[in-house]
Amino acid sequence: MEELLTVKNLKKYFPIKKGILNREGGSVKAVDDVSFSLFEGETLGLVGESGCGKSTLGRTILQLFKPTEGEVLFKGNNISNMSFKDLRPHRKDMQMIFQDPYSSLNSRKTIKSILMEPYKIHSLYTNKEREEKAEGMLEKVGLNRLFANRYPHEFSGGQRQRIGIARALMLEPDLIIADEPVSALDVSVQAQVLNLMRDLQEEFNLTYLFIAHDLSVVKHFSTRVGVMYLGRMVELSDKDNLYKEPLHPYTQALLSAVPIPKIGGARERIILKGDVPSPDNPPTGCAFHTRCAQCMKICKEERPQLKEVAEGRFVACHLYE
Repeated sequence: MEELLTVKNLKKYFPIKKGILNREGGSVKAVDDVSFSLFEGETLGLVGESGCGKSTLGRTILQLFKPTEGEVLFKGNNISNMSFKDLRPHRKDMQMIFQDPYSSLNSRKTIKSILMEPYKIHSLYTNKEREEKAEGMLEKVGLNRLFANRYPHEFSGGQRQRIGIARALMLEPDLIIADEPVSALDVSVQAQVLNLMRDLQEEFNLTYLFIAHDLSVVKHFSTRVGVMYLGRMVELSDKDNLYKEPLHPYTQALLSAVPIPKIGGARERIILKGDVPSPDNPPTGCAFHTRCAQCMKICKEERPQLKEVAEGRFVACHLYE
């Protein structure tokens, strides 16, 4: 498989303004030195607690946020330093499915207008061809083409998310970043939407960066899984090995919290002490050392780097050095 996306040492810091003069008094380190690769046709799941930087990472990759440092290589092109004009041709090949199907669609426009808008922005096709493609895409996501003249408020949450998926597919992109696309939906609808996304992946040869906090959903949907903590990637592995034998203490704690049926009793639960540190003042060394039961002296002083400890398995932990 060829690399479609390469992220190198990506950082995104948000300045904190203080005082009546609105001076910068520090920064929130939402994404702090993240590196990984995404291969054509695969699904990389991204998990972690709320506030760990998953969504910010996705938006920074798409250049909705400009990175503070680092590089984003898409199809071999460094898009992180491109101007708006130079970036525009690449935007057709990168799209996003947003978390909230209620706020991500313009309530004043019909579904047909929403789906035709990408073609208007990029000056593609005639108006008649745009209408035909919009109605055809509705059918591909499991909706009747007669719904094209309705407004978003006339649909359920699951139907709206199908419309959001249709909008992301209108320009036939190579990469889709799905930002918790099923977390706002009923459990009964989640499986339908996930199965639809999988079918569309095969039909359109899509590559997904799938952001979620539900570990069971990620296991069902992803090829590989990356675990984030406080803006940093702490483990990256194929899903089978990660769920069978997690290496990083944080990943072990996350998976121990997943309820599973098991003969002979439940799996031992790992209880983390304390709270997640503030991203505007992260601890020195390993960001997880304040809550880790296996913390050593070096963990408090030196930050571990994400290193390959077995074939295809990467972990940022001093226990494996």
